[in-house]
Amino acid sequence: MLKQIEGSLGVAEAVALCRPGVVCAYPISPQTHIVENLGKFVKEGSLKDCEFLNVESEFSAISVAIGSEVGGARTYTATASQGLLYMAEGVYSASGLGLPIVMTVASRAIGGPINIWNDHSDSLSQRDSGWLQLFCESNQDAVDTHIMAFKIAEKVGLPVMVCMDGFVLTHAFERLDIPSQEIVDKFLPAYEPKEYITTKEPVSIGSMVGPEAFTEVRFLQQRKMAKALDVIEEVTKEYRELTGSKSGGLLDCYNCENAQLKLIVLGSTVGTAKDEVDRLKKEGINVGIISLKSFRPFPYAALKEAIGDTKNVVCVERAFSFGARGIICPEVKRAMEGTDCKVVTALAGLGGRPIFGSTINGIVKSALDGKFTEEFNWFDIDSDVLNGYTQKAEGVSFKQGPLTQTDLENSAKG
Repeated sequence: MLKQIEGSLGVAEAVALCRPGVVCAYPISPQTHIVENLGKFVKEGSLKDCEFLNVESEFSAISVAIGSEVGGARTYTATASQGLLYMAEGVYSASGLGLPIVMTVASRAIGGPINIWNDHSDSLSQRDSGWLQLFCESNQDAVDTHIMAFKIAEKVGLPVMVCMDGFVLTHAFERLDIPSQEIVDKFLPAYEPKEYITTKEPVSIGSMVGPEAFTEVRFLQQRKMAKALDVIEEVTKEYRELTGSKSGGLLDCYNCENAQLKLIVLGSTVGTAKDEVDRLKKEGINVGIISLKSFRPFPYAALKEAIGDTKNVVCVERAFSFGARGIICPEVKRAMEGTDCKVVTALAGLGGRPIFGSTINGIVKSALDGKFTEEFNWFDIDSDVLNGYTQKAEGVSFKQGPLTQTDLENSAKG
């Protein structure tokens, strides 16, 4: 059914269609509208046989999610930013126990300073937590991906983060195609947990594991991640055939045939990039977009095939690793090991700074003009803002335009 609704409401309706047994929630912007709507559905009776639990913190939310999954209930929660960090202990426990929880991360910058706007620093901070991480480029993508996430999680036996850009998607109103309950029931059967606690057959879940077996536990966890690559593709194919959707998958390519440059992009920036690529094509500049849908597990083989013979790749990144470089770029470089493909990072959009078509245009032309001389490039630095501090405090000034890691390191030396 077509509806003109807010992204958060669309996600709430999608989650409700999956018939969760428990929804546990603590509000933090920008995910609050999702759980508010789910609470409303439970209260009015449109979401039946579901317990909605208001908890006192994000740590409590993940703790309840772990408990309810161990008890045999299909479980959902949502968070963002500092809320995800507050959950971290439980986030690792959930994946280590193999619990198929689905959680929305309405991606938002991590403070300090406090910043409620969108980048990917929260979701990517948990990239080693053992959760699958699926990124959405639109609200339709978010609706469909949440429905697929429950099936993926339950087939693989690992929890899934569905990462959608805060405010840019969560608070945007657009036309969404919400599948019927009949279609979702056909796609996603009633939950039958593989391992759970019952008084009929008492077992212990989450007991201590010592050095004699811990490596093997991690091996099996990584094995599930490897399995997830195929499961994501299988579930996506099934969902697309049933609904006609184009969402999901490990990655998606746009205008990639014979592209002289390819951009690797996560999340809502994909739409902006596609529009600008169409404009650049009229100038005779052929640029491909690879929308990376699955960050964990990382689709090395699929990405290598998508990049193909292209020699010039730019990762448009909205987070980075302090004291190191980008987060996406090293993974892409691993995928392209043994080739002469040049892979670099263009850092942009931190803390909600807009990525316009002109931003994508600048990234593309800087790459083609050879201005990205190093792996890591601070693309959208405002030198006036930066120099307002450094000139006064240190007598150091920066030029306009992309800044490299060498620029940063030289300035730090005084």
